[in-house]
Amino acid sequence: MKLNKFLVFIPGIILAFVLYTLSQGFNNIIGIELLGYKKSPISTAMIAILLGMFFGNFFKIRDSFQTGLDFTKDYILKLGIILLGIQLKPFEFLEFGKIAIPLIIICIISVLIIIKLLIKKLKIPTRMAYLISIGSTVCGTTAIMATAPIIKASRTEVSYAIANITLFGILSMLIYPYFANLYFEGEPLLVGLFLGTSIHETSQVAAAGLIYEQQFNSQETLNIATVTKLVRNTFLIIMIPLFAFLYNRGQIIEKKYSVLNIFPYFVLGFVGMIIIRNLGDQVFTVNFNSNWENIIYIIKFSSKILLTMAMAAIGLSTNLKDIKSMGFKPFVVGFIAMVTVGIICILTIESYLRFI
Repeated sequence: MKLNKFLVFIPGIILAFVLYTLSQGFNNIIGIELLGYKKSPISTAMIAILLGMFFGNFFKIRDSFQTGLDFTKDYILKLGIILLGIQLKPFEFLEFGKIAIPLIIICIISVLIIIKLLIKKLKIPTRMAYLISIGSTVCGTTAIMATAPIIKASRTEVSYAIANITLFGILSMLIYPYFANLYFEGEPLLVGLFLGTSIHETSQVAAAGLIYEQQFNSQETLNIATVTKLVRNTFLIIMIPLFAFLYNRGQIIEKKYSVLNIFPYFVLGFVGMIIIRNLGDQVFTVNFNSNWENIIYIIKFSSKILLTMAMAAIGLSTNLKDIKSMGFKPFVVGFIAMVTVGIICILTIESYLRFI
Protein backbone atom coordinates (compact mmCIF):
# COMPACT_ATOMS: atom_id res chain seq x y z
CA MET A 1 0.00 0.00 0.00
CA LYS A 2 2.82 2.41 0.91
CA LEU A 3 4.58 1.51 -2.35
CA ASN A 4 1.47 2.43 -4.35
CA LYS A 5 1.29 5.79 -2.58
CA PHE A 6 4.89 6.49 -3.55
CA LEU A 7 4.40 5.39 -7.17
CA VAL A 8 1.84 8.15 -7.85
CA PHE A 9 4.66 10.71 -7.48
CA ILE A 10 6.96 9.04 -10.02
CA PRO A 11 5.48 10.33 -13.35
CA GLY A 12 5.60 13.99 -12.27
CA ILE A 13 9.11 13.65 -10.81
CA ILE A 14 10.33 12.00 -14.03
CA LEU A 15 8.72 14.77 -16.11
CA ALA A 16 10.51 17.42 -14.04
CA PHE A 17 13.80 15.55 -14.47
CA VAL A 18 13.27 15.26 -18.24
CA LEU A 19 12.73 19.02 -18.43
CA TYR A 20 15.91 19.54 -16.39
CA THR A 21 17.80 17.33 -18.87
CA LEU A 22 16.32 19.18 -21.86
CA SER A 23 17.22 22.52 -20.26
CA GLN A 24 20.80 21.42 -19.70
CA GLY A 25 20.97 20.15 -23.28
CA PHE A 26 19.61 23.40 -24.75
CA ASN A 27 22.00 25.32 -22.52
CA ASN A 28 25.01 23.38 -23.81
CA ILE A 29 23.93 23.67 -27.44
CA ILE A 30 23.31 27.43 -27.27
CA GLY A 31 26.11 28.46 -24.92
CA ILE A 32 28.90 26.07 -25.89
CA GLU A 33 28.20 24.85 -29.44
CA LEU A 34 26.70 28.03 -30.94
CA LEU A 35 28.30 30.82 -28.87
CA GLY A 36 31.63 29.04 -28.43
CA TYR A 37 32.06 29.39 -24.65
CA LYS A 38 33.84 26.71 -22.59
CA LYS A 39 31.07 27.08 -20.00
CA SER A 40 27.65 28.28 -21.10
CA PRO A 41 26.83 31.82 -19.87
CA ILE A 42 23.10 30.98 -19.96
CA SER A 43 21.25 29.80 -16.86
CA THR A 44 19.87 26.24 -16.95
CA ALA A 45 17.37 27.18 -14.22
CA MET A 46 15.93 29.99 -16.34
CA ILE A 47 15.58 27.70 -19.36
CA ALA A 48 13.81 25.11 -17.15
CA ILE A 49 11.29 27.68 -15.91
CA LEU A 50 10.56 29.02 -19.38
CA LEU A 51 10.31 25.53 -20.90
CA GLY A 52 7.96 24.50 -18.10
CA MET A 53 5.75 27.55 -18.65
CA PHE A 54 5.68 26.88 -22.40
CA PHE A 55 4.68 23.23 -22.10
CA GLY A 56 2.34 23.91 -19.17
CA ASN A 57 0.36 26.55 -21.07
CA PHE A 58 0.34 25.05 -24.58
CA PHE A 59 -0.28 21.45 -23.58
CA LYS A 60 -2.65 20.00 -21.00
CA ILE A 61 -0.77 18.37 -18.11
CA ARG A 62 -2.46 15.11 -17.16
CA ASP A 63 -3.62 14.60 -13.59
CA SER A 64 -1.29 11.59 -13.32
CA PHE A 65 1.67 13.99 -13.57
CA GLN A 66 0.33 16.74 -11.30
CA THR A 67 0.76 14.86 -8.01
CA GLY A 68 4.45 14.34 -8.69
CA LEU A 69 4.88 17.91 -9.91
CA ASP A 70 3.34 19.20 -6.66
CA PHE A 71 5.69 16.92 -4.71
CA THR A 72 8.64 18.28 -6.71
CA LYS A 73 7.61 21.92 -6.14
CA ASP A 74 7.31 21.36 -2.41
CA TYR A 75 9.53 18.57 -1.07
CA ILE A 76 12.22 18.20 -3.74
CA LEU A 77 12.64 21.99 -3.71
CA LYS A 78 13.13 21.94 0.07
CA LEU A 79 15.58 19.04 -0.18
CA GLY A 80 17.55 21.02 -2.78
CA ILE A 81 17.67 24.03 -0.46
CA ILE A 82 18.75 21.85 2.49
CA LEU A 83 21.61 20.40 0.43
CA LEU A 84 22.72 23.92 -0.50
CA GLY A 85 23.77 24.27 3.14
CA ILE A 86 26.86 22.17 2.36
CA GLN A 87 28.31 25.28 0.68
CA LEU A 88 28.30 27.34 3.88
CA LYS A 89 30.14 27.37 7.16
CA PRO A 90 28.44 28.37 10.47
CA PHE A 91 30.13 31.72 10.81
CA GLU A 92 29.05 32.68 7.29
CA PHE A 93 25.44 31.87 8.19
CA LEU A 94 25.61 34.05 11.30
CA GLU A 95 27.36 36.86 9.45
CA PHE A 96 24.82 37.01 6.63
CA GLY A 97 21.87 36.57 9.02
CA LYS A 98 23.04 39.46 11.21
CA ILE A 99 22.99 41.79 8.21
CA ALA A 100 19.75 40.39 6.75
CA ILE A 101 17.48 40.76 9.81
CA PRO A 102 17.41 44.61 9.93
CA LEU A 103 16.81 44.73 6.15
CA ILE A 104 13.93 42.29 6.43
CA ILE A 105 12.27 44.18 9.31
CA ILE A 106 12.48 47.54 7.50
CA CYS A 107 11.12 46.04 4.26
CA ILE A 108 8.20 44.34 6.03
CA ILE A 109 7.15 47.52 7.85
CA SER A 110 7.49 49.70 4.74
CA VAL A 111 5.46 47.40 2.48
CA LEU A 112 2.69 47.01 5.08
CA ILE A 113 2.38 50.80 5.32
CA ILE A 114 2.29 51.25 1.52
CA ILE A 115 -0.31 48.52 1.02
CA LYS A 116 -2.44 49.93 3.84
CA LEU A 117 -2.56 53.25 1.98
CA LEU A 118 -3.25 51.56 -1.36
CA ILE A 119 -6.25 49.51 -0.29
CA LYS A 120 -8.06 52.71 0.68
CA LYS A 121 -7.48 54.21 -2.76
CA LEU A 122 -8.22 51.10 -4.82
CA LYS A 123 -10.93 49.72 -2.49
CA ILE A 124 -9.32 46.28 -2.26
CA PRO A 125 -11.04 43.94 0.26
CA THR A 126 -9.20 43.94 3.59
CA ARG A 127 -8.63 40.17 3.64
CA MET A 128 -7.17 40.28 0.12
CA ALA A 129 -4.83 43.11 1.16
CA TYR A 130 -3.67 41.13 4.21
CA LEU A 131 -2.90 38.08 2.07
CA ILE A 132 -0.99 40.06 -0.56
CA SER A 133 0.89 41.89 2.19
CA ILE A 134 2.14 38.81 3.99
CA GLY A 135 2.84 37.01 0.73
CA SER A 136 4.95 39.92 -0.54
CA THR A 137 6.86 40.51 2.67
CA VAL A 138 7.50 37.07 4.18
CA CYS A 139 7.41 33.89 2.08
CA GLY A 140 4.82 33.96 -0.66
CA THR A 141 2.29 31.15 -1.02
CA THR A 142 3.22 29.46 2.27
CA ALA A 143 2.50 32.65 4.19
CA ILE A 144 -0.79 33.15 2.33
CA MET A 145 -1.99 29.60 3.04
CA ALA A 146 -1.01 29.87 6.72
CA THR A 147 -2.71 33.26 7.14
CA ALA A 148 -5.96 32.54 5.24
CA PRO A 149 -7.70 30.51 7.99
CA ILE A 150 -6.76 33.05 10.66
CA ILE A 151 -8.50 35.93 8.85
CA LYS A 152 -11.26 33.71 7.37
CA ALA A 153 -10.30 34.43 3.74
CA SER A 154 -12.42 32.87 1.00
CA ARG A 155 -11.05 30.51 -1.65
CA THR A 156 -11.37 33.23 -4.28
CA GLU A 157 -9.34 35.67 -2.19
CA VAL A 158 -6.67 33.04 -1.59
CA SER A 159 -6.55 32.22 -5.33
CA TYR A 160 -6.20 35.91 -6.23
CA ALA A 161 -3.42 36.42 -3.73
CA ILE A 162 -1.50 33.32 -4.82
CA ALA A 163 -1.84 34.23 -8.52
CA ASN A 164 -0.60 37.70 -7.63
CA ILE A 165 2.47 36.41 -5.81
CA THR A 166 3.16 33.88 -8.57
CA LEU A 167 3.06 36.45 -11.38
CA PHE A 168 5.22 39.12 -9.77
CA GLY A 169 7.49 36.59 -8.13
CA ILE A 170 8.28 35.05 -11.53
CA LEU A 171 8.85 38.49 -13.06
CA SER A 172 11.24 39.53 -10.29
CA MET A 173 12.92 36.12 -10.37
CA LEU A 174 13.75 36.53 -14.07
CA ILE A 175 14.60 40.26 -14.02
CA TYR A 176 16.25 40.96 -10.67
CA PRO A 177 19.44 38.87 -11.11
CA TYR A 178 20.44 41.00 -14.10
CA PHE A 179 19.22 44.26 -12.59
CA ALA A 180 21.02 43.57 -9.29
CA ASN A 181 24.27 42.68 -11.05
CA LEU A 182 24.13 45.97 -12.96
CA TYR A 183 23.03 48.16 -10.04
CA PHE A 184 25.32 46.66 -7.37
CA GLU A 185 28.19 46.24 -9.85
CA GLY A 186 28.46 42.51 -9.22
CA GLU A 187 29.13 42.80 -5.45
CA PRO A 188 28.06 39.32 -4.13
CA LEU A 189 26.96 40.46 -0.66
CA LEU A 190 24.74 43.27 -1.94
CA VAL A 191 23.24 41.24 -4.79
CA GLY A 192 22.52 38.29 -2.48
CA LEU A 193 20.87 40.49 0.16
CA PHE A 194 18.73 42.16 -2.50
CA LEU A 195 17.58 38.88 -4.09
CA GLY A 196 16.86 37.27 -0.71
CA THR A 197 14.88 40.23 0.60
CA SER A 198 12.99 41.46 -2.47
CA ILE A 199 11.68 38.27 -4.14
CA HIS A 200 8.53 36.66 -2.73
CA GLU A 201 8.82 32.84 -2.73
CA THR A 202 11.59 30.65 -1.40
CA SER A 203 11.58 28.77 -4.71
CA GLN A 204 11.83 32.04 -6.64
CA VAL A 205 14.77 33.24 -4.52
CA ALA A 206 16.51 29.89 -5.04
CA ALA A 207 15.91 30.19 -8.79
CA ALA A 208 17.14 33.80 -8.92
CA GLY A 209 20.25 32.88 -6.93
CA LEU A 210 20.87 29.89 -9.18
CA ILE A 211 20.38 32.02 -12.30
CA TYR A 212 22.84 34.55 -10.93
CA GLU A 213 25.39 31.89 -10.02
CA GLN A 214 25.17 30.27 -13.45
CA GLN A 215 25.12 33.58 -15.29
CA PHE A 216 27.80 35.47 -13.35
CA ASN A 217 29.74 32.61 -11.70
CA SER A 218 29.09 33.70 -8.10
CA GLN A 219 28.38 30.90 -5.63
CA GLU A 220 28.62 33.39 -2.76
CA THR A 221 25.61 35.32 -4.06
CA LEU A 222 23.52 32.13 -4.10
CA ASN A 223 24.59 31.39 -0.52
CA ILE A 224 23.73 34.88 0.75
CA ALA A 225 20.38 35.00 -1.06
CA THR A 226 19.42 31.60 0.38
CA VAL A 227 20.39 32.49 3.96
CA THR A 228 18.58 35.84 3.73
CA LYS A 229 15.38 34.18 2.48
CA LEU A 230 15.45 31.45 5.12
CA VAL A 231 15.88 34.07 7.87
CA ARG A 232 12.96 35.96 6.31
CA ASN A 233 10.82 32.80 6.34
CA THR A 234 11.14 32.51 10.11
CA PHE A 235 9.29 35.85 10.44
CA LEU A 236 6.11 33.84 9.81
CA ILE A 237 6.20 33.06 13.52
CA ILE A 238 5.80 36.78 14.29
CA MET A 239 3.70 37.97 11.34
CA ILE A 240 0.83 35.48 11.47
CA PRO A 241 -0.02 36.14 15.14
CA LEU A 242 0.33 39.87 14.42
CA PHE A 243 -2.06 39.68 11.45
CA ALA A 244 -4.48 37.58 13.51
CA PHE A 245 -4.46 40.25 16.22
CA LEU A 246 -4.86 43.20 13.81
CA TYR A 247 -7.64 41.61 11.79
CA ASN A 248 -9.58 40.20 14.73
CA ARG A 249 -9.31 43.14 17.13
CA GLY A 250 -12.41 43.24 19.26
CA GLN A 251 -13.53 39.81 18.07
CA ILE A 252 -13.21 36.31 19.45
CA ILE A 253 -10.71 34.36 17.37
CA GLU A 254 -12.27 30.99 16.65
CA LYS A 255 -9.34 29.58 14.68
CA LYS A 256 -6.18 29.06 16.70
CA TYR A 257 -2.76 29.09 15.12
CA SER A 258 0.18 26.96 16.08
CA VAL A 259 3.85 27.94 15.85
CA LEU A 260 4.67 24.27 15.22
CA ASN A 261 2.38 24.22 12.18
CA ILE A 262 3.76 27.36 10.54
CA PHE A 263 7.48 27.01 11.31
CA PRO A 264 9.51 26.28 8.12
CA TYR A 265 11.32 23.16 9.33
CA PHE A 266 13.53 22.83 6.26
CA VAL A 267 15.45 25.83 7.65
CA LEU A 268 16.67 23.46 10.38
CA GLY A 269 17.76 21.00 7.71
CA PHE A 270 19.71 23.76 5.98
CA VAL A 271 21.45 24.67 9.26
CA GLY A 272 22.11 20.98 9.92
CA MET A 273 23.88 20.66 6.56
CA ILE A 274 26.07 23.66 7.47
CA ILE A 275 27.04 21.87 10.71
CA ILE A 276 27.83 18.68 8.77
CA ARG A 277 30.08 20.70 6.47
CA ASN A 278 31.90 22.24 9.44
CA LEU A 279 32.37 18.87 11.20
CA GLY A 280 33.52 17.25 7.98
CA ASP A 281 36.06 19.98 7.37
CA GLN A 282 37.45 19.41 10.85
CA VAL A 283 37.51 15.60 10.75
CA PHE A 284 38.63 14.98 7.17
CA THR A 285 41.08 17.87 6.67
CA VAL A 286 44.18 15.72 7.19
CA ASN A 287 43.45 12.13 6.11
CA PHE A 288 40.55 12.14 3.68
CA ASN A 289 40.58 15.64 2.24
CA SER A 290 40.15 14.68 -1.42
CA ASN A 291 37.31 12.25 -0.65
CA TRP A 292 35.54 14.86 1.48
CA GLU A 293 35.87 17.43 -1.32
CA ASN A 294 34.32 14.93 -3.75
CA ILE A 295 31.40 14.36 -1.36
CA ILE A 296 30.85 18.13 -1.08
CA TYR A 297 30.93 18.44 -4.88
CA ILE A 298 28.38 15.63 -5.33
CA ILE A 299 26.01 17.16 -2.77
CA LYS A 300 26.33 20.63 -4.32
CA PHE A 301 25.76 19.22 -7.83
CA SER A 302 22.73 17.24 -6.61
CA SER A 303 21.23 20.35 -5.01
CA LYS A 304 21.44 22.21 -8.35
CA ILE A 305 19.68 19.33 -10.15
CA LEU A 306 16.90 19.18 -7.53
CA LEU A 307 16.39 22.96 -7.59
CA THR A 308 16.25 23.04 -11.39
CA MET A 309 13.72 20.18 -11.38
CA ALA A 310 11.62 22.24 -8.94
CA MET A 311 11.87 25.27 -11.26
CA ALA A 312 10.61 23.15 -14.18
CA ALA A 313 7.70 21.90 -12.03
CA ILE A 314 6.81 25.47 -11.06
CA GLY A 315 6.84 26.49 -14.72
CA LEU A 316 4.61 23.57 -15.67
CA SER A 317 2.13 24.50 -12.94
CA THR A 318 1.92 28.23 -13.81
CA ASN A 319 -1.35 28.76 -15.69
CA LEU A 320 -1.23 32.18 -17.36
CA LYS A 321 -4.92 32.01 -18.37
CA ASP A 322 -6.02 31.75 -14.74
CA ILE A 323 -3.86 34.73 -13.83
CA LYS A 324 -5.29 36.78 -16.70
CA SER A 325 -8.89 36.09 -15.66
CA MET A 326 -8.58 37.48 -12.13
CA GLY A 327 -9.02 41.20 -12.73
CA PHE A 328 -6.53 44.04 -12.48
CA LYS A 329 -6.93 45.83 -9.13
CA PRO A 330 -5.25 43.21 -6.92
CA PHE A 331 -2.45 43.04 -9.46
CA VAL A 332 -1.94 46.79 -9.24
CA VAL A 333 -1.42 46.30 -5.50
CA GLY A 334 0.86 43.34 -6.14
CA PHE A 335 2.93 45.25 -8.69
CA ILE A 336 3.32 48.23 -6.38
CA ALA A 337 4.21 45.87 -3.51
CA MET A 338 6.91 44.25 -5.68
CA VAL A 339 8.35 47.61 -6.72
CA THR A 340 8.12 48.94 -3.15
CA VAL A 341 9.98 45.94 -1.74
CA GLY A 342 12.66 46.37 -4.40
CA ILE A 343 13.11 50.10 -3.81
CA ILE A 344 13.06 49.79 -0.01
CA CYS A 345 15.63 46.97 -0.22
CA ILE A 346 17.95 49.13 -2.31
CA LEU A 347 17.57 52.18 -0.07
CA THR A 348 18.02 50.12 3.09
CA ILE A 349 21.06 48.28 1.77
CA GLU A 350 22.65 51.55 0.67
CA SER A 351 21.97 53.20 4.05
CA TYR A 352 22.61 50.27 6.38
CA LEU A 353 25.93 49.23 4.91
CA ARG A 354 27.41 52.63 5.67
CA PHE A 355 27.23 51.76 9.37
CA ILE A 356 28.76 48.25 9.28
